[in-house]
Amino acid sequence: MPDPSTEARLREMRDMARSIFCYALEQASIANAFARHVNCERGILRVREDLYDLQSYSGVLVISLGKAAHSMAEALAGQVGHSLEGIVAASVEPASQLRGFRYFRGGHPTPNEASIQAATAILRALEARTATSLVLFLLSGGGSSIVEKPIDDEISLDDLVASYRALVHSGAPIAEMNAIRKHLSAVKGGRLAKAAFPAQQVSLLVSDVPDSTPDALASGPTIHDSTSVEDCFRVVEKYDLLAQFPPSVRELFERHALEETPKSDDPAFQRARWWTVLSNQTAVEEASLAAERAGFFVHVDNTCDDWDYQKAADYLLNKLRGLRQQCSPVCLISGGEVTVKVTKPGMGGRNQQFALACAERIAGEAITVLSAGTDGVDGNSPAAGGVVDGSTIERIRQRGTDARQALERFDAYPLLRALVVSNNTAPTENNLRDLRILLAY
Repeated sequence: MPDPSTEARLREMRDMARSIFCYALEQASIANAFARHVNCERGILRVREDLYDLQSYSGVLVISLGKAAHSMAEALAGQVGHSLEGIVAASVEPASQLRGFRYFRGGHPTPNEASIQAATAILRALEARTATSLVLFLLSGGGSSIVEKPIDDEISLDDLVASYRALVHSGAPIAEMNAIRKHLSAVKGGRLAKAAFPAQQVSLLVSDVPDSTPDALASGPTIHDSTSVEDCFRVVEKYDLLAQFPPSVRELFERHALEETPKSDDPAFQRARWWTVLSNQTAVEEASLAAERAGFFVHVDNTCDDWDYQKAADYLLNKLRGLRQQCSPVCLISGGEVTVKVTKPGMGGRNQQFALACAERIAGEAITVLSAGTDGVDGNSPAAGGVVDGSTIERIRQRGTDARQALERFDAYPLLRALVVSNNTAPTENNLRDLRILLAY
């Protein structure tokens, strides 16, 4: 075990990593983003560069979905006032509900009955829109499962859940998973926009996907789809998914019966606009500012976005060691997500798996690694992620447990929780992908 002075230094580093992460979360809030990009004066709504005269429409409908659904609806109401009406579908119960809105608590990471109910209610509300209506879509991550309705009535909720589980555990990046989700859904891949046609449509995005693929956010319910049926077949073959799908879904692939999603030339998108108001880049920038103020030389590297967690761990730690030779102290910040192909049902998520893998690689070094989700949840654990350092593996050995076995079982959370290094938070009602913060002296 470390001597008292070394232990104090290690604790200081772990606390610093947490402090940087929490500052980024606080600053990259939905309230702050809406204050910057959305406002309403005398009935004129400004969304980034667009203006909308709300009094010129026969009706205004708000559809808010995803992990940040309530926060986004609340922020919009704070700008526009409480005359709005619509539907909110989130993964948690809000502390309070907005007047004029119907609320649904959909499932995440897999759909539940409320997910189906929310999708049905949204589709019915959109079908009543006319060319003189305005629909404001507020989209955030997690919407893929929180609002869902199968494209084929033969696909039951249980079949849908089994398909989602196969995708989540496949190790595929979110964009590849969403290609299949879109083509199995009556609401994804631009199909909500098609249902809202011919109304004027505006989508405000709090993004948990790469900036280059906005149609992957919540599986792109209001955006023309850049993926195709051919992509779905490629992903299924790449990850050997067909045998893992239930018969009702497998049959669609075997019969080549998947329907193509709306593309950019579809009339539904002629009166549609999309604006990103908050993304992972904001969280990265705020974390960088906090680290700089704390006296660290800061370097940002998002290269390993969507990489396997072990490859990402090797890459980032090698990068950090190289930076440490040039200056000290140093902070390496990396945004985006890593992937984990889960083969055993342990407790934890991609961030804790990544952190524990890093702990093996930094044993005995003056390095601290934090990896956490901005939504406050990591996989099936109650933590946002994990914080480890050069003493973590020795601590695990002292407790008579084995980090390698935990990694192989995908069971990182019990070890990190027992060491009091897991980054426990409550769901944040925000979702901007993950942050990895690596510190070295």
